[in-house]
Amino acid sequence: MASTDIDFSFKQGPDLFAPKDLIELGRPGSGVANLAGDFVLVPYSEYSLEKKVNEKSVYIVPVESSTPPLKIPLPKGGDVFWLNTGTLGHVVEGTNGTELYAIYFTWNVEAGTLNVSDPPTLLIGTFPTKTAANFRYSSKSGYLVFSDNVWPDGNLSTVQEQDKNWENRGNTAYVYDTTYARHWDTWVGKKRPALFSVRLQQDPDRNWIFGNDFNSPLKGTGHQSPVEPFGGTDDFDVSETHIVYTTKDPKLPEAWHTKQNVYIVDIAGKSLPRELTSGKQGAIHNPVLNVQGTKAAWLELDKDGYESDRAKIVIYDLEKDVRYTLTQKWDRSPDSLAFSKEGTFIYFTAGDEAKIKIWALPIPPTPNESTTDPKLPSKYTTPIALTHRHAASTLQPLFNGRLLFTQSSLTSPNDVFIIRNLDHFHAEVLQNDGVVSFKGTADQVTRLTKNALKGKDLSEGEEFWFKGANKRDVQGWVVKPGGWKDEDRKKWPIVLLIHGGPQGAWEDQWSTRWNPNIFAQQGYFVVAINPTGSTTFGQEFTDAIAEDWGGKPFVDMQKGWKYILDTYPQVDRDRAVAAGASWGGYAINWIQGHPEFGFNFKALVCHDGVFDSNYNGYSTDELFFFNHEWGGRPWDKKSKELSLKFSPSNFVHKWSTPQLLIHGSKDYRLPETESIGAFHALQQLEIPSRLVVFPDENHWVMNHGNSMKWHYEVFRWFDLFVGVALN
Repeated sequence: MASTDIDFSFKQGPDLFAPKDLIELGRPGSGVANLAGDFVLVPYSEYSLEKKVNEKSVYIVPVESSTPPLKIPLPKGGDVFWLNTGTLGHVVEGTNGTELYAIYFTWNVEAGTLNVSDPPTLLIGTFPTKTAANFRYSSKSGYLVFSDNVWPDGNLSTVQEQDKNWENRGNTAYVYDTTYARHWDTWVGKKRPALFSVRLQQDPDRNWIFGNDFNSPLKGTGHQSPVEPFGGTDDFDVSETHIVYTTKDPKLPEAWHTKQNVYIVDIAGKSLPRELTSGKQGAIHNPVLNVQGTKAAWLELDKDGYESDRAKIVIYDLEKDVRYTLTQKWDRSPDSLAFSKEGTFIYFTAGDEAKIKIWALPIPPTPNESTTDPKLPSKYTTPIALTHRHAASTLQPLFNGRLLFTQSSLTSPNDVFIIRNLDHFHAEVLQNDGVVSFKGTADQVTRLTKNALKGKDLSEGEEFWFKGANKRDVQGWVVKPGGWKDEDRKKWPIVLLIHGGPQGAWEDQWSTRWNPNIFAQQGYFVVAINPTGSTTFGQEFTDAIAEDWGGKPFVDMQKGWKYILDTYPQVDRDRAVAAGASWGGYAINWIQGHPEFGFNFKALVCHDGVFDSNYNGYSTDELFFFNHEWGGRPWDKKSKELSLKFSPSNFVHKWSTPQLLIHGSKDYRLPETESIGAFHALQQLEIPSRLVVFPDENHWVMNHGNSMKWHYEVFRWFDLFVGVALN
């Protein structure tokens, strides 16, 4: 077997965006405005590879002024949220529990400056644990709602004592009688997330008063919220009097059901939670309340067991006790939503042809009875796009007809934007029965990474379309390397990037892990196809990959690859490589065993991919995913037949291409034995191969130093087989 030990270094320079630049580039979070809507806070982190330090801070930015942003260092990290117009709540881990501080700042309008007050911080109070998170403060009610992980008794005050008893139990065993045994990257213990509330008010002298009583509205219900492993403040919302939240159905086994319910409960836990959902739904996302506290809304999937079913907006009129579906016939899947301040419109984000756009709908009159398909005029059921490019998130309606949101793109991390004068747009929509288009624009509020990216010449990407399986239109992106010239011939190596999911998409948004511009800046012509199974192109297209993992998606990729090679003579088809993660890793292993596809790749990279599909049906954490995608449980007849047909492990005898495998040991979605098994096969076949294992990483590579190593191994591997020196 040929040696794969070589020296390698990245292409770097002031005009190049290299992996080091990606890792050390500041990472803005989502913008959140104060209640008045005159300032927005943006969490920010910036890592130094030399110092091995990730510096945390928060920016305070005026929304309607050119005053320069104020950067407030947060040496201890922590969470930040608004207490009032000029005060932040800052939560950090303390000696005996989580500590809540107030950070004060002032705005000198005449001087055009923002300054931290003196003294800048003040300790308000301490939580009884060190794990409080996900804070939502209602200034009108004077309650702070948050989540924490508690033992089955649901008592915050006993957590630290029970933690100590667990640590000193005299053994290291975890014992299970039900699933989950482990989830995402964690062995599941007896502690689970729950919601709590505590009084937080100012006295007549403007001093903050932190309550001593922590209310537990979910205690005794069996409800767990936020929903693990990714749930946060998007799993609950608060009004002056109530909390609305979602939880997995406590009566169903979590590992093979996705069904979630929505409940509303008194903010102080003075009454039992009341269910708002019908009981005939699948997963739930993003429950919200309007400012008036009269309506709730959430995103609801129909099918229990299918996490990528189409999400529909459901509205619940709390005064009339009526629930109805608003977007029953709209063939897109919203992923976040918010009521306008007046409660007359609802805004939401939804992917559409690989862009995540902002949409709006007026709230119709409430039907007389609950229904999933109300008969409504088209203006109430035809969403209107407010943006058309890039990737929007974190919608926040403000007073005076404004909408704040965060947006990223292929060329920029998060920045904050604002749309103004929506009052006029609302009036126009309500006064017309026909379709109205939005004629306004979005203005940029922050430019937090502009200077760091200056001169890097990142590519905005170019869309292309072609006919795929069943003559369906399929979309993809090309990202061209720096120095590209139309007159070039057979000059540029080409890489096919394959996304995971499989219900996912290459979208016009920033990524700190799989960033197409990083590949382009290292000299590769980048192709990123959204084949069958991808999201944002309609539910039928998304659904079509189920029970067909090795079928239509690869017809699409073959046809898209041919289109690219026929359209771009500048690329060198003899220096082609491919890389993918998760389902994309499955795709790499599948391509490896099917040389008849004709890709002619010289090297492959598989990150945390499926090698043996039937084994994965037993070993994965979220069993519902396999059961849906593979037609049943791994021992069921249909599923076994599909694995025989589509599992990469059954085609190892046809493998021949050099392959790099990367895996995280804490990946419980696709355990590391998937890559180890594939590596063992490659080694015994004497095919050039390499295995990189990150013992502390999950399905993703999150550690900054590990990210640098990941990029090094990937580009080193490609360079070994298609590098410039070999040309």
